Amino acid sequence: MDRRQEKTRKAIFDAFSELLSQKSYHKITVQEIIDAANVGRTTFYAHFETKDDLLRELCAELFAHIIGAALDHTHTHGRYSDGEAPASVFLHLLQHLQENDRNILGLLSCESSDLFLRYFKNSLNHLVRLQLEQIPLHDAQALPEDFLVNHISSTFVETVLWWLNHKQRQAPEELTGYFLRVIKPVLREEEGNRSRG
Repeated sequence: MDRRQEKTRKAIFDAFSELLSQKSYHKITVQEIIDAANVGRTTFYAHFETKDDLLRELCAELFAHIIGAALDHTHTHGRYSDGEAPASVFLHLLQHLQENDRNILGLLSCESSDLFLRYFKNSLNHLVRLQLEQIPLHDAQALPEDFLVNHISSTFVETVLWWLNHKQRQAPEELTGYFLRVIKPVLREEEGNRSRG
């Protein structure tokens, strides 16, 4: 994709995000997006087949951006965590959310938040699977992996929603502590596992 195409795509994403902060996704028309982005109809359809396609690509880019950033910096904020892999990566994810890059928190709390939360949870599933590969589990065979991944991702999404509803009064470090205390019953520290072995 050349620079001009990237600029057009960004203009469409920005216009769409701004409209989403004002009204429900279902009430937004393609024409409104085109007008707000100041692009032609042909140009819009050269990038996105439908409004749903635009939503999917916006979510993919947003969540890949913050989750990728959290994974890339897993070991750079050690002073913020106790060294456990999940504490580190989830804390970094909350820190990136707090920065509110690209108004992601606005989208997670807008009138159409259910759509964004669903994509957010789906994106989290990949991150959770990566974390579970590094963590021994209590009675691992008793819990199907998909069930466990869904449970942890859902809990994180609800944690973020609770945080937004409380106007982000808690620091990411404190919120990470809440989250880990909730999911810790199904996780086991490697050190504890070794001492029993």
